[in-house]
Amino acid sequence: MSSILQGICGSPGIAIGRAVVIGNPLGKVNRRKLDPAEIPAELARYEAATQRAKEELRAIVSGLDDKPHAHAVLEAYALMVDDPLLKTSVNRWIEVEKHAAEWSVTQAIEELAQQMGRATDPYLRERSRDIEFVGEHLLRAFGRDREQLAATKHGSEEHEQSVLVARDLSPADTAGFVSNSVVAFVTERGSRTSHTSITARALKIPAVVGVTDVTRAVSHGDRVIVDGLRGIIVIDPSPEELREAQVRAEKARARSRDLATTRDSASRTRCGVELVLRANVEVPEEAKEAHDEGALGVGLYRTEYLFIDRAHPPTEEEQLQAFASVIEMVHGAPVVLRTFDIGGDKFASTFKLPVELNPMLGLRAIRLAEARPEVYLEHLRAMVRSCANGDVRIMVPMVSSLAEFRWAKHMMLSALSQVRAEGFDVPREPPLGVMIEVPSAAILADHFAREAAFMSIGTNDLIQYTLAVDRASRNLAYLASPFDPSISRLIRSIVEAGQRHQCPVSVCGAMAGDPLSACLLLGLGVREFSMEVGAIAEIRETFRRVDLEEARTVAKAAFELSTATEVEAVVRRMFEPRLHDLLTGDDDPVEET
Repeated sequence: MSSILQGICGSPGIAIGRAVVIGNPLGKVNRRKLDPAEIPAELARYEAATQRAKEELRAIVSGLDDKPHAHAVLEAYALMVDDPLLKTSVNRWIEVEKHAAEWSVTQAIEELAQQMGRATDPYLRERSRDIEFVGEHLLRAFGRDREQLAATKHGSEEHEQSVLVARDLSPADTAGFVSNSVVAFVTERGSRTSHTSITARALKIPAVVGVTDVTRAVSHGDRVIVDGLRGIIVIDPSPEELREAQVRAEKARARSRDLATTRDSASRTRCGVELVLRANVEVPEEAKEAHDEGALGVGLYRTEYLFIDRAHPPTEEEQLQAFASVIEMVHGAPVVLRTFDIGGDKFASTFKLPVELNPMLGLRAIRLAEARPEVYLEHLRAMVRSCANGDVRIMVPMVSSLAEFRWAKHMMLSALSQVRAEGFDVPREPPLGVMIEVPSAAILADHFAREAAFMSIGTNDLIQYTLAVDRASRNLAYLASPFDPSISRLIRSIVEAGQRHQCPVSVCGAMAGDPLSACLLLGLGVREFSMEVGAIAEIRETFRRVDLEEARTVAKAAFELSTATEVEAVVRRMFEPRLHDLLTGDDDPVEET
């Protein structure tokens, strides 16, 4: 019989495939004790697995010629697989403790990870998680013979596409999505706004996250249905369940093809109100995809990914090259460069961040910039130099006070003065905007609107900090609702402040890429939206089916209601019938009578 596990909708879509389980719990690893005569064979098995793991990682690298940002991480993983310390530890567990090779790897990895986790050097502490991912790749390499047995068992289904099932995702696994036949993923960790969900939506891969104990419930080779619209996975589905999923998946593909035909159309409501849809990108390659999807530029370029997984900061020239690539790919459309948002859940060895009890409230983003002004100044120099290539705007994240924003502006003007004095062509001063994602900034939006060139609402963190809910917590995800009345009130006050002071306001959080919450934002006065590339066509179609007055009616109701459940019910009652196909993948849209 099939079984159904409930999770969180991480990325929309429906996929069917055979499970590839990464990071099996230790209970599934062979703990067998060895006879002395078996030791040479186990050492040989370990050497063979090491070689396979290295070859697999380097095969991913070779398939990523157009993704240079991933090369360094994957090459480092390949080297770590063959690390002498790891080898010595595994060999000791096999030869002295007489344990089977798989169990020996888990013990050696655990020892090394714990040692690095206790290190005083922040760079080494960060590498402890990398060691765990390397261990997972090694354990997967041991499983090749089991995978062949599974393929034999399934006969002609040997080449069926794969569904990645994991506790979490490593950079290597994420990069592998680009070149391998992975059609969906399922994780135990994460929420709608966690990094893994955002990555999946950018890659247009269906995902269900926050599925409790999924790596225990699913075994390698199990056929699974991943329903990223309903937030469920079906293990060993019945023929009837498979047929239903296949029909819904084909409808989703057909709908995606239909939506692609509108990419050159203007984004406007059913009643003709013009809107601006831009893209959130992490790497330059995504900017081309955004342009192809009809985005009117980049509303958020997350520059911090230039600093991650390296021991030293990127040079000014390296940063300038990345910025210039993004600008070139959008063919003259605006590009908003967000200064690095490092800290919190995004660590960078570059900065040797201190251990903090609550890093989301610690040395992060603009606070980190103030602590390392020399790095921030070089960062801004590259940004202002990139203005020679196109319509560049700069945005400062996680600002909680006017003093922080004024300091950032002072630094930007210093960078501008320096590069002009050195003879670089910077035709204009780039507009400097501010992200409104901290409640204090939302409350002071009228002051920010007087001084900033524009404001962009980061709803992911605004919800997290306003409702005091960790955005990555699977257990508390139900509390972090974009429909909470407090969020509607804050957004409306920010929009009104922008209108009073002629300061443009956009939204660049997950609310902008969700059909129902995007309708609410429209009613709250938002006219500029920035979202993951994969959501652009869907949101364009959403607005084509919605009248502005309807959205305003719903927004007005949100101010009169007291709970997120009540607000969401009103939004669904108004828009769900006509957005039914976009929300569920089931049927054609049905207009209300």
